Amino acid sequence: MSKNNYLPDANGVDPDDIGHNESSNPSIQEILNARLSRRSLLRGASGAAGLALFSPFGLAGCAGSGDGGESSSSGNSSEQLLGFTPVAKSLADVFTVPVGYTASVIYACGDPLTAATAAYKNDGTDTDFDNRSGDCHDGMEYFGLSAAGTPDVSANDRALLAINHEYITQVFLHANGPTSGTRPAAEVDKEVAAHGVSVVEIRKSAGRFATVQSSSFNRRVTALSEVQIAGPAAGHALLKTKYSTNGTKTRGTLNNCGTGKTPWGTLLTGEENWAGYFKRAAGDDAKRDAKSVTALKRYGRSQGSSGRYGWDTAGTADQYARWDISLTGSSTDGTDDYRNELNGQGYITEIDPYDKTAAVKKRTAMGRFNHEGAAFSRPVAGKALAVYMGDDAQNEYVYKFVSATNWDAADASPSNRIATGDKYLNSGKLYVAKFNADGSGNWLELSITNSTVSGYATYAFADQGDVVINARLAADAVGATKMDRPEWCATNPKTGEVYFTMTNNSSRTAATVDAANPRSYSDTKGTATTQSGNVHGHIIRIAETGDDAAATTFKWDVYVFGAEETSPTATVNLSGLGKDNDFSSPDGLAFTSSTGICWIQTDDGAYTDVTNCMMLAALPGKVGDGGDVSVTSGTSTVTTKMGKKPTTDTLKRFLVGPFDQEITGVCESPDGKVLFVNVQHPGEGSTVANLSDPTKYTSQWPSNAGYGAGKRPRSATVMITKNDGGRIGS
Repeated sequence: MSKNNYLPDANGVDPDDIGHNESSNPSIQEILNARLSRRSLLRGASGAAGLALFSPFGLAGCAGSGDGGESSSSGNSSEQLLGFTPVAKSLADVFTVPVGYTASVIYACGDPLTAATAAYKNDGTDTDFDNRSGDCHDGMEYFGLSAAGTPDVSANDRALLAINHEYITQVFLHANGPTSGTRPAAEVDKEVAAHGVSVVEIRKSAGRFATVQSSSFNRRVTALSEVQIAGPAAGHALLKTKYSTNGTKTRGTLNNCGTGKTPWGTLLTGEENWAGYFKRAAGDDAKRDAKSVTALKRYGRSQGSSGRYGWDTAGTADQYARWDISLTGSSTDGTDDYRNELNGQGYITEIDPYDKTAAVKKRTAMGRFNHEGAAFSRPVAGKALAVYMGDDAQNEYVYKFVSATNWDAADASPSNRIATGDKYLNSGKLYVAKFNADGSGNWLELSITNSTVSGYATYAFADQGDVVINARLAADAVGATKMDRPEWCATNPKTGEVYFTMTNNSSRTAATVDAANPRSYSDTKGTATTQSGNVHGHIIRIAETGDDAAATTFKWDVYVFGAEETSPTATVNLSGLGKDNDFSSPDGLAFTSSTGICWIQTDDGAYTDVTNCMMLAALPGKVGDGGDVSVTSGTSTVTTKMGKKPTTDTLKRFLVGPFDQEITGVCESPDGKVLFVNVQHPGEGSTVANLSDPTKYTSQWPSNAGYGAGKRPRSATVMITKNDGGRIGS
């Protein structure tokens, strides 16, 4: 995600999105001398008339009649996928779904998870976030439960939702906003607990789900919970701290963004913009060796960096001291301070939602970087599993992990799910992608046995644990392709192809465009702001050679380019998007298995003078269904591979969220009749100065729609159903 409660810089760029990749990895045309040569005011928003207004009983769809779509393969001959009327762009502070649909909030920031926890007052005085929903809902997965309370992948009436809580909207979390300077411990404790993951039971009654406040499954994993280190970095010298002198555990999972669901029924949660939480004092470089300084800078912690929320200022107790990663102790191995604490964050972390007693484990074999989601290849008995991942920062990379153990279908229902995770996720091969200009690609192995890695002049890797801890440096070494902020990824269940959102990149220039990142252009926001780079982002997709998850080569193309409907078609709106399917900054991404619909969610700052963030429904084709397209950026022209242009039969807007938020996280009930999405940080642009006047909040959702106490906006999970009882998206 791209906001994270930091003010943008003078160019409107969020510091979380800025890359720290100073490697000299060339662009594609420099590597291959590929086929290239050196050579609007935005549309106004439609009115609020016809919008679906949120009531205490749900959100009604806006009026209209269905248009054409792809026929379903479900056996229901009357069902037509994408048959709904597209939702119009909107700046209203409401949650809008198509006609014939209803949406309701079921779980919002602060909602109690135990019967003993007081109802949420929503005035900033609430405490006990260890027993409440965290803030800033993000990625999310559905885990079915039988009537007896055992795992059931086909259950449509009872389930657990595992929900990431990426960060916090500080202004609304405290009665008078956050204290500046030295932070009170009570405020910090609340903020730490509001991060992490929720597991909450939901049950259906009369066709609608509601949370079960008294469920024994309900739990929180926070930024303070004990977590085990698993895989090649377990016990590594770079993970030794005052808390874990043998380097086998740490505290917390932090800045949790995208998710993944394992074939054996556990949650994978991605730790994204974690580095900014830690302070590093001025003058710290002189106390460290050159390797340590190189690694810290590569991950965005130069000396003199302050912590995002100042958690290190709350006192001398250990839970606050850990947020200062300066070298302060006298030990040679870091066991008397927290100089290595940063190395305990940045992993895919596995949680068993069904078992509170199971260990939470960081899967280090999958590399350490700004993780979004984790998309599995289609499991095939006797074949290795692959997990695909993106590193969300400008000019970072696309990765995959291939298990050393081949898939055994019996492991789909194991007696010990975390032990099964050990089996498949603790050992294997980690790769990074190089996208070639001819539409081919290579997976480059990040291994200490790869001489290109072990011989890297910039950083001398000690062993494989060092490689996975400093995966970004290993990817630099092998010459991976710098991408336009790789965020979520998802596997098409019908084709096995893998899709990656490239959200945007303000640092992409005409001199650095390449086939996989071919656009650099200027765009006007409103009447005053000029934005540049790859402003609106794109979605890239790959097809593994031989449909083999373990392949080391692939084909790729650009599925769709984000753009405004009025953008120039030759340089920006290459996919020909119109008023019913134009979008900017694709972020969240998921395929629902019941229908095969691809859901595209936006986290946008470029088009938000015209429309709030949204979710679109797509029926994509396959890699290679389009052709070559020449794209000119300034004096540079590149040829890229672009998929078949979508139409409103294959891509259309399904919902628009309230004001000053992003749409993120999506999962469904197995029958496809209930879809869950999250609204993150509504009203985030509100200020402490206006805290006493709700009319000056930039959003009052969902309180303005009848959900909960108070008027402060809250991140929340929304349930969407179709009024005729059909599957979502038809």
